[in-house]
Amino acid sequence: MTVWHWVRHGPTHEKAFVGWRDVPADLSDTARIARLDAHLPKGALLVSSDLIRAVATADVLGQGRSRLPHVAGIREFNFGEWDGLRFDAIAAAHPDLSRRYWEKPGDVAPPGGESWNDVAARVAGFVDRMNADHPKADIIAVAHIGVIMTQIQRAAGSSAYAALGHEIDNLSVTRLFHEGTWRVDTINHSP
Repeated sequence: MTVWHWVRHGPTHEKAFVGWRDVPADLSDTARIARLDAHLPKGALLVSSDLIRAVATADVLGQGRSRLPHVAGIREFNFGEWDGLRFDAIAAAHPDLSRRYWEKPGDVAPPGGESWNDVAARVAGFVDRMNADHPKADIIAVAHIGVIMTQIQRAAGSSAYAALGHEIDNLSVTRLFHEGTWRVDTINHSP
């Protein structure tokens, strides 16, 4: 069985959409990071998105774990023209599109960005390769809220809309099991 420990990167304190913009994580809460580190299995494979907020978070969890190269395939959603804008500005500029994007996730994409289905397929390709290459491993993947939600959808067999309803806090762990089929163990656990 492959056990996925999806960790959302440290907080960015941004109040706008952050997709592929490379903003740093605040990793100053060392007590919380120590609890997270103690909760995660030593000896696990450790991989992260290639965006700096995920790389830095993974780096503080690296001791005693096999660090794999950063992966662009588990980057956050590419929000295109919406990246860096606040929700109210997006809703004002694209009222119908922004409503469909959240209420009917699937093939709807922001201008110049990715849809839910685009991201789910991108992440699934990486996850499938890892499952094939490491069928009995613990894998810690430091990634982003949207990426983690796509994997909850996959493991739970739910709709994208249902997956969007989950809270995924910074520095939380979502654990999913894969052994031919998927099973959700925990979502948004904060050690």
